[in-house]
Amino acid sequence: MRAAPTILHLDMDAFFAAAEQASKPSLRGKPVVVGGLGPRGVVATASYEARRFGVHSAMPMGQARRLAPHAAYLVPRFAFYRAISGQVMELLGRLSPLVEPLSLDEAFVDLEAGGLADDSASARAVGERLRAEILATTGLTGSVGLAGSKMLAKIASEEAKPDGLVLFEPGTERALLAPRSVRIIPGVGPATGDHLRRAGITTVADVVEAGEDELVRILGRSHGASLYRMALGHDGRPVVAERDAKSVSVEDTFDIDLHDRTRIRLEVERLAERCVERLRRSGHSGRTIVLKVRRYDFSTLTRSETLRGPTDDPLVVREAAERLLELVDTTGGVRLLGVGVSGLADYTQEDLFAQAEAGAEAEAEAEVGARAEAGGAEGEGGGRPVASPTAAAPPTATETATRRWAPGNDVRHAVLGAGWVQGSGLGRVTVRFEEPGSTAPGRVRTFSVDDPELEPADPLPLVPGGATGAEPAARAHAPGAAS
Repeated sequence: MRAAPTILHLDMDAFFAAAEQASKPSLRGKPVVVGGLGPRGVVATASYEARRFGVHSAMPMGQARRLAPHAAYLVPRFAFYRAISGQVMELLGRLSPLVEPLSLDEAFVDLEAGGLADDSASARAVGERLRAEILATTGLTGSVGLAGSKMLAKIASEEAKPDGLVLFEPGTERALLAPRSVRIIPGVGPATGDHLRRAGITTVADVVEAGEDELVRILGRSHGASLYRMALGHDGRPVVAERDAKSVSVEDTFDIDLHDRTRIRLEVERLAERCVERLRRSGHSGRTIVLKVRRYDFSTLTRSETLRGPTDDPLVVREAAERLLELVDTTGGVRLLGVGVSGLADYTQEDLFAQAEAGAEAEAEAEVGARAEAGGAEGEGGGRPVASPTAAAPPTATETATRRWAPGNDVRHAVLGAGWVQGSGLGRVTVRFEEPGSTAPGRVRTFSVDDPELEPADPLPLVPGGATGAEPAARAHAPGAAS
């Protein structure tokens, strides 16, 4: 434990929802829910207005709609959030060389390592200045916790929400923790909490009273001893900068179970390409390709293949994922697919490039023939010809509209300017024309989904001169959900 509260924890307030409210004046002060909008979607973030109705993150979207039927339900715009997160992480990097991002909207900072704070007064001043800089740079608010340990700094930031700062003075740890639920201690999830509850341990004070020996008996030596130390306020975990990623992966949950084997294969190909895009953005390559399949009965299967050396070639990853798919029984339907790459490295093995080139030439020849036979039909892959006339039909008008005109997405009209999609259906799309700097809600217009004057657009910055979703984040950081 430190003698001064020089560990800072920043948590942006309802990050995804707050970013949407800031960019859409008509939604400010109103309940907003961001997440998957399909029947199997879940809530990523709910605004504080929506939380008053009982909506919270990880809740099924159907339940959220029942609790808050009049809220605005929007799809996530992750590129937009990453750009804002990059601005925030850049501000944190100016405070200290030791910044430990936990997600897009959350990070620890070691102020002592930055030489900016050595007592409570200086730490508080840094925290208040940071909050002001975040607001000026992004237009959003964040809550700050300051303490002598990571555990207490995170607890402090939770108490500071929304838009506040809480500082825990070192030496007060036991008194602060004693009356709180045992679930507040890191590593105590629902299962551990249930074990402790059955033993009559529900608060942190109960943990201390039970003693280390009893906790070891209940939870095992490692977990029990760690829990006892944490309950006493002893948390010596350091702030660790640049946590190395162990894998890169993408996955999709489908509104309706997929049964057609060809459709499943095409989805795996698409996921493999997205995974490689993310892999390349991170500056890595990888040796092990992993396929994840969740079936209709919620059983989840994973299959993996380890290559001779690391690669970031989309053809190599795609072919490996397709081989893995052949090992999985998809009879009955598939509700989720995922493709990942692990065993990351900072280089690529040359012989795999040669292998990919040879395969690409053969595939190109086959595709040219198939394209001619199919009359030039194009699949989903941005103009990439399909492998055969029957492999996949072009997306229907409904599918195209769903992707282009999802609620919350940015658009631009040739005459009316920038706006965002309020909803679409029956060949129509409803748009509200307003910008982040607007002082009043914008006007609403409805168009045909194929109106030539209406196009998808990049997000506008929340603050003039700020980042948009079209710009890269200022620094690499760990991905994750917002709180």
